[in-house]
Amino acid sequence: MIPEHDPLHGAAPDTLAVRAGQVRSAEGEHSEALFLTSSYVFANAAEAAARFSGERAGNVYSRYTNPSVRTFEQRIAALEGAEQAVATASGMAAILSTCMALLQAGDHLVCSRSVFGTTTVLFDKFLAKFGVTTTFVELTDLDAWRAAIGSRTRLLFLETPSNPLAEIADLGALAELARSRGVLLAVDNCFCTPVLQRPLDWGADIVIHSATKYLDGQGRCLGGVVLGRAELMAEVLGFIRSAGPTLSPFNAWVFTKGLETLRLRMEAHSASALALAEWLAVHPAVERVFYAGLPDHPGHELARRQQRAFGGVLSFRVRGGREQAWQVIDATRILSLTANLGDAKTTIVHPATTTHGRLSPADKASSGITENLIRIAVGLEDLADIRADLARGLDAL
Repeated sequence: MIPEHDPLHGAAPDTLAVRAGQVRSAEGEHSEALFLTSSYVFANAAEAAARFSGERAGNVYSRYTNPSVRTFEQRIAALEGAEQAVATASGMAAILSTCMALLQAGDHLVCSRSVFGTTTVLFDKFLAKFGVTTTFVELTDLDAWRAAIGSRTRLLFLETPSNPLAEIADLGALAELARSRGVLLAVDNCFCTPVLQRPLDWGADIVIHSATKYLDGQGRCLGGVVLGRAELMAEVLGFIRSAGPTLSPFNAWVFTKGLETLRLRMEAHSASALALAEWLAVHPAVERVFYAGLPDHPGHELARRQQRAFGGVLSFRVRGGREQAWQVIDATRILSLTANLGDAKTTIVHPATTTHGRLSPADKASSGITENLIRIAVGLEDLADIRADLARGLDAL
């Protein structure tokens, strides 16, 4: 959060996205400086000791203190309304760091089934090796969340909108449930960014981003970030300092510059995605469209309350199976066949064999990941060109 004595205290989000976190060096640079250094030189041995012990603020080693990384952390924290942010090497590193910092053997977490496939694998396979168990529940079933919480539950984890079916969680209700049971609520806000949704405002304890996606906005770098109260983030930073899943200064600098245009991009992504979803919804080759901006989506009214717009990611089922889905994908000539999203370039992917390919058939079925499902992250191209590219395959089914 921006302290009261800071000239940016109370500034609008657009101003924070451009100005927050920047500290100019003696060179007086206008654009944020890029600090490509692994370590720092101290004036004397006493200063070095004070820095390493934490008695004196300042840079120590770029694994956990770097001015470029700090600028990004402070800027995204200002946008999310968080006390502190801790940057990581990737979005998955952000999730792992959160769990390793705040959970221990014997603890239990509850996670929505509707999350990125690799998140499921991380919880179900790797955290389980260290004695942390996971129960998966339906994202929108509050009773299921309530029933799954036990005496060893420490964390509730979810995405909203979900990947790839755009299900919407009731953040206020889940936050109230978490508080009443003494557990933490962590929300992956990657699809919305703080431009469209601020989970901390709804009572969440932790927000997580894959900065690789919309915070960058052009598919250039890997990174992640965890945000929340200072006491929680101190634990996450402690893990980062010891384990080293660190964000590089260059990537942090790229993300910082990406934040300057975040609102403009998110509004453009959302407007085009809504128009594309409306077009797909009436196409004869499309069985169903999953996008919360459509009035018939089960989470439409909830999304309207929680979000400023509906985001740039949608998915749809073609009539048929894998063969027909692949036919549509392979017929495109402009869209990029890649699993990434949040890019200026529109991306298209077949979740069942890529992003969620490591899930078991049963887990895919329970998560709604069918063979005829296609996910699109709408970019910044002209909408007519995106529609025409999809029509090559759809019209041939």
